[in-house]
Amino acid sequence: MMMTSMLTMDKGENEGERDKEREDMGGEDDGTQRENGRLMLADGLDRPRETWSKKMDFLLSVIGYAVDLGNVWRFPYICYQNGGGAFLLPYLLMAVFGGVPLFYMELALGQFHRSGCISIWKHICPIFKGIGFAICIIALYVAFYYNTIMAWALYYLLSSFRPTLPWSTCTNPWNTANCNRYMSSDHNVSWSNTSTSPAEEFYTRQVLQVHLSPGLHELGSISWQLALCLLFIFTIVYFSIWKGVKTSGKVVWVTATFPYLVLLILLIRGATLPGAWRGVVFYLKPDWEKLLSTTVWIDAAAQIFFSLGPGFGVLLAFASYNPFHNNCYKDALVTSSVNCLTSFLSGFVIFTVLGYMAEMRQQNVDAVAKDAGPSLLFIIYAEAIANMPAATFFAIIFFLMIIMLGLDSTVSFPMTHFSIKLHKSFIENVSEITLLLFVRVVSQGGAYVVKLFEEYATGPAVITVVLLEVIAVSWFYGTNRFCNDVQVMLGFYPGCFWRVCWVAICPCFLLVSVMHSICTLTLSCISCWN
Repeated sequence: MMMTSMLTMDKGENEGERDKEREDMGGEDDGTQRENGRLMLADGLDRPRETWSKKMDFLLSVIGYAVDLGNVWRFPYICYQNGGGAFLLPYLLMAVFGGVPLFYMELALGQFHRSGCISIWKHICPIFKGIGFAICIIALYVAFYYNTIMAWALYYLLSSFRPTLPWSTCTNPWNTANCNRYMSSDHNVSWSNTSTSPAEEFYTRQVLQVHLSPGLHELGSISWQLALCLLFIFTIVYFSIWKGVKTSGKVVWVTATFPYLVLLILLIRGATLPGAWRGVVFYLKPDWEKLLSTTVWIDAAAQIFFSLGPGFGVLLAFASYNPFHNNCYKDALVTSSVNCLTSFLSGFVIFTVLGYMAEMRQQNVDAVAKDAGPSLLFIIYAEAIANMPAATFFAIIFFLMIIMLGLDSTVSFPMTHFSIKLHKSFIENVSEITLLLFVRVVSQGGAYVVKLFEEYATGPAVITVVLLEVIAVSWFYGTNRFCNDVQVMLGFYPGCFWRVCWVAICPCFLLVSVMHSICTLTLSCISCWN
């Protein structure tokens, strides 16, 4: 779905660019001037392209894209796994010297060249045009992952419209003898290593039905409930793309702000639970010895990279609809700061609940916090909601939040109304084909497929794409040339700090991340083979 939007956007852009180039050949009379052997826009003139109706529409769109499901579950897990409060040091350093410069670079590129992830390379370095097509393929992989997560959340949402939440009891047909129900009023709970919570059994045995599939080699039958949920999610995504950029800026006023309201409510509720302080201490207590491990620094680089989200073409697309002289430098600093603070806030929301669960089970926090990924949302969060007053209400707004977080990231490729009208049938055909491919993700072994895409399909590929992108811009297009473009737009030349980051620091930390990913994957394959 995301790949479809980018392809149609670029196709429409290319047609507009051919007309624009014919106008540009007219010389200075058409409002352009030649400088340093290339066409430069005259001061005060913008290319004829649709722009955001309000500056806040753009900022909320970027924040909605950057703040996604990974901020809610991945950052807290990576933080406590790598030294708790000590992890914040490498995280901030990687943000300052790696993540924010890349974020700034993509916004500036998109705003200056007014092009999508494929057509922009004709302006920068045509030999690197394959980067744009790689972004489209990666976007398809991400769609496999995010749309499936949203389908699970929709299943939970529909299951929440009842007086008693189905994951709060052990009397359901899918429950086993190991199911152990505990609520905030149950003070004499006997919890063993073999015990499973009703939320865990609802997630694994009712929603995913993963116990019916032995692995990737035998995925089992299709879950028709999840298939219908996935179809509904695809319908929402399709019509979000079909409506185009004119309405997308208005939608984010709800989808980008509502998750913060829910996170604040969960934080207040979590802070009032018994044992919440144990989770907060576990989250922030620094283990300075772990800073001597290279894995901690690699994880910090990977986390800030995936948190801010360069390399998916979204920032290029969003910035291309800005006014030509918009201060994208300030936008990069504001949105990246909001993103990092949201990740930090999510850690408190997660670990107050983990501390409460550890208190109720009479276990250490690390024993409760053994799972990462979607299980943090669908087991731990769901279990916390079951312990709240008005659990049905909290469940509804929470899973709505998850769906909105996913939609903000999935529907992050605004297209012009012109290109969508022209290629509506193309979008429909590709959407139908993609939906058929997605059917296997909602089978009984679909969780294995999701895990496969999460671990191997997107991570190393996206980092490699951004490495090639920063090399193409800094070394082939030229840092001085790029900085001149920024000066034409913003009226000031990027400082020495940004130039050093683009030329040396960013390529170095991306190269190290790629090499680490390859080595880790190779060692994993060798271990499995042995």
